[in-house]
Amino acid sequence: MIWLNWRQFRLQALVAAIALALIAVYMLYLGGDIRDGYDAYRSRCGDPGDCAQARSQFQSAYQNTLLFLAAGLGLIPVVVGVFWGAPLVARELETGTHRLVWNQSVARRRWLLGRMAFVGVAAIVFTGLASLLLTWAASPFDEVTGDRFGTVEFGARDIAPIGYAVLAFTLGTVIGLLVRRTLPAMAVTGVVFLVLQFAVPNLVRPHLMPSEKATLPMTAETINGARNLGSITGGPAIGGLEVPGSPDAWISDVSPMRTADGRTLSETTFNACLNTPPKTGARGTFGDAAVCLSKLDLHVDVEYQPSDRYWAFQSGETALYVALSGVLIAFGLRRVRRA
Repeated sequence: MIWLNWRQFRLQALVAAIALALIAVYMLYLGGDIRDGYDAYRSRCGDPGDCAQARSQFQSAYQNTLLFLAAGLGLIPVVVGVFWGAPLVARELETGTHRLVWNQSVARRRWLLGRMAFVGVAAIVFTGLASLLLTWAASPFDEVTGDRFGTVEFGARDIAPIGYAVLAFTLGTVIGLLVRRTLPAMAVTGVVFLVLQFAVPNLVRPHLMPSEKATLPMTAETINGARNLGSITGGPAIGGLEVPGSPDAWISDVSPMRTADGRTLSETTFNACLNTPPKTGARGTFGDAAVCLSKLDLHVDVEYQPSDRYWAFQSGETALYVALSGVLIAFGLRRVRRA
């Protein structure tokens, strides 16, 4: 079985090895460049004013590149599911070559488990090493920005991608077993897993652990430290906040800005401060607008996950994907008896 599996998988293994080598070369280069930029950033942080500017320059220099890489490497599980998982059984059933094995001494369940174990281990190694390389290269950037819970970043760092790859591969194999045709199985696998990749971070991940709650006063300093001021109606009024005492926390929900008596700040008042604030000569991201808003005694209510729960979320989400994979494997072992 091992020799047969290798004969059937050697081309995919060669492509994966070449791709991993190219990823490693680029990540080693990028990691060195980021560390040089990090050293330059630290050397300018003696003065608080220079430190803020240096941080902004360091972040802008690498943010788009790392986001693109995270999104690209986040597609590796999709590739594994579509090109390794879906054809694994579907091609055998479609061409009829499975009968040759089943007419020998190999039982159907043992055949399926052997095929899945061999390719599944390769998927874990390939995805795990790619994730390790990106995690290493981006570690100084993650230390500075503290945004490890970002939707794209979280799924491309540390151990979570391994869980994604296991589920994508298992899902593709079982869909191939059900559909019995290679191309339709590949298409269905890609669509289903992309839906899962969108649904889990947005609908499941925020509820893996109960969130903490806090009320943040909207001082001029807090507003100037935010990334953006949004619409008052229909959504969070402010983004990029920090919870005092919990740096780098994942803020999963932010209320609109509210007055001291709990009412949502009117859009008219908000626009008046944002567009035509009294001239105070204040500096910062929002300048006079931040001073104007701070005088209204505003606050926002936030729900957040402390940064020290990062590994709990990584482990929990990985365990969720592995558990789903176990259910699919059990189903596949039952189904293969009627294939």
